[in-house]
Amino acid sequence: MAANTRPFKVLGIQQVAIGGTDKGRMKRLWVDMLGLEQTGTFQSERENVDEDILAMGKGAMKVEVDIMQPMDIDKKPAVHATPLNHIGLWIDDLPKAVEWLTANGVRFAPGGIRKGAAGYDITFLHPKSNDEFPIAGEGVLIELVQAPADVIAALS
Repeated sequence: MAANTRPFKVLGIQQVAIGGTDKGRMKRLWVDMLGLEQTGTFQSERENVDEDILAMGKGAMKVEVDIMQPMDIDKKPAVHATPLNHIGLWIDDLPKAVEWLTANGVRFAPGGIRKGAAGYDITFLHPKSNDEFPIAGEGVLIELVQAPADVIAALS
């Protein structure tokens, strides 16, 4: 195991992503009934996702609720297969986090650090471990999201 000094901090929840076969039905609950505001949309054939980005709260305390449906129900990844698709965590230094976590045996999903739907740099911890990387999400996909400066200042 690498040094015990963790060179990054998890600052808070950035998002919760919920998958289903019909985001319109989810939107009726989250927007029409619960009053969340839709702040964007995102589509990616590579990630097989058609999603609406919703928000609750403001500023650094804003949390996204992403409601997602597959673009093609027969393709992978199957964003609808697990209703709670993933949780996103604000990270103060994403590259350092990836380096340290990898050195400590945490398995990442393919794709590396890249721009996410909301425009922040993101990467995913794999839900399943393997022999090479014995630490993973134990069935939960976890997104690490680079926090912008205002979120780092508010949550540090």
